[in-house]
Amino acid sequence: MTSERLFLGVGQSATGLKWVDRLGQREANIALAMAQNHGFPDIVTRVLAGRGVGLDEAAAFMEPTLKSLMPDPASLTDMVSAATRIAKAIITRENVAIFGDYDVDGACSSAILSRFLTHYGITNRIYIPDRIFEGYGPNPTAMQELAVEASLIVTVDCGTNSAAAIDAAKAAGADVVVLDHHQVGGDLPGAAHAIVNPNREDDLSGQGHLCAAGVVFLTLVQISRVLREGQAKLDFPPPDLLSLLDLVALATICDVVPLKDLNRAFVVKGVLVARTQQNAGLAALARVSRIGEPLNAFHFAYMIGPRINAGGRIGDAGLGARLLTLDDTDEAARIAQELDRLNQERQAMETIMLEQAEAEAMIELSSASGPAVLVTASEDWHPGIVGLIAARLKERSRRPAFAIAFNLNGTGSGSGRSINGFDLGKLVRGAVERGLLLKGGGHAMAAGITVERGKMGALRAFFEEQSAEMVGQLRENASLAIDGALSAAGATVPLYDTMEKAGPFGSGHPQPVLVLPHHRLIDARSVGTSHVKATLAGADGKRINAIAFRAVGSALGDFLFNQVGQSIHVAGNLALNHWNGSTTTQFRILDAAKAV
Repeated sequence: MTSERLFLGVGQSATGLKWVDRLGQREANIALAMAQNHGFPDIVTRVLAGRGVGLDEAAAFMEPTLKSLMPDPASLTDMVSAATRIAKAIITRENVAIFGDYDVDGACSSAILSRFLTHYGITNRIYIPDRIFEGYGPNPTAMQELAVEASLIVTVDCGTNSAAAIDAAKAAGADVVVLDHHQVGGDLPGAAHAIVNPNREDDLSGQGHLCAAGVVFLTLVQISRVLREGQAKLDFPPPDLLSLLDLVALATICDVVPLKDLNRAFVVKGVLVARTQQNAGLAALARVSRIGEPLNAFHFAYMIGPRINAGGRIGDAGLGARLLTLDDTDEAARIAQELDRLNQERQAMETIMLEQAEAEAMIELSSASGPAVLVTASEDWHPGIVGLIAARLKERSRRPAFAIAFNLNGTGSGSGRSINGFDLGKLVRGAVERGLLLKGGGHAMAAGITVERGKMGALRAFFEEQSAEMVGQLRENASLAIDGALSAAGATVPLYDTMEKAGPFGSGHPQPVLVLPHHRLIDARSVGTSHVKATLAGADGKRINAIAFRAVGSALGDFLFNQVGQSIHVAGNLALNHWNGSTTTQFRILDAAKAV
């Protein structure tokens, strides 16, 4: 993509962005040849070429297979040792404890391993720590308690940086196997029996893009190999590992890992498994989410995932993992309803917190340019929701943002979200080194911090000092990458279906952003509490329904209300709408601009 190629000449849109063509001339030529050679629609080949798919790769890319993309699990460092130890636990019928994280990846990883062990009749227990009282990852007290009954503890989606907790488990008599994907923060825990993490410095497998559930799945493949090659005499046939891909797909989508290579195959195949409703918990979540159509990656990300996360954010952190292990449909329905209730409670809390945060942000942003990094805080906020607030503030202000929940002792737990091009994790590490944070860490796009109230002024000053110039440049050059143009008449269901084969879309493989150029805005009205619904018509009179989520009160919403009856350019995503048994396309509006 090159910023010199403005799309439709839009230098400043309703949201203050310039629209740029995602494809350079070389990619455009590849897209043209791809359409001629393979017969795909032009807009689909532009989507492929704009994401680095080569001319000879297109056909295989549109039909990813596990067989062609699955690596040898043994290529991951420590995999053979880990799989052999877990296989030994199965053969000798040991009690196993699973220590997971409280997010979707942790819940899915825990459930996948638990289902595998349960198939072999192995007694196993899942332990998910309380987000507020225990925090992320294994802690010595919990690990010692698990070691009382379990001779093997497997940590999933955590453990790489938990030396003290693993030391405690080892001292209590348990072996510990770590199955993780997080970045290594220092020396690896020496007391662990094995640490499988494709992001270890000494791991050369090239699978660092996997989420924890993907690592667990590869581990199960290797365990099955160990059992088979060792000719273990078990009373159970091998489990159908492919039946677990629904949970691998759910975790892959919700953990926002790059959707490339094996991850794409996991999601494509896993969504198909999910549609068969083999997992009682997942099926129950789909029902309470009122999903009246075949499950897809969008449902995982925006409907099912948030409900699982609600347990870890404001309720019982173990609910999600427990639900995904169930075969009892009645119990699954009960837990799914509880997670749905918690999610509604979370949404209500988020609405109140966001209103308060935006009011504080308005004061900070009232100056000519405002702070480079937006920092909001309150004693009334729930620490399990601050990450969602930071994400919303980042979207609205187009700058890095933090939301911090302070307790009565004056210690704040905060979460930050960044804009493309600015490394928030590096900024936080610098603040830790400067003594401004009690602790903190993260990666380029997200970070977590713990701060004393008395350090807030110095922290804000440090953020400004370190980021003003770069954030200013990034905001000035902020752009929306456009994949191509489409008309309302061309936005058909068959086109949508073909474009979906170029997916799934998400991290590292962005959702196609299309433009409806020179379309008349027939009407625009508010729906729900914050959305704008519109109708657009092309030059031939063909219409398409459109919606802009959370646009009421925003620059985009104001633009749409003011441009009714006018010809405008509209940028967004093509989607499906299922209503009364019929399926039509609709447009999700991301941005708009005057047509000149």
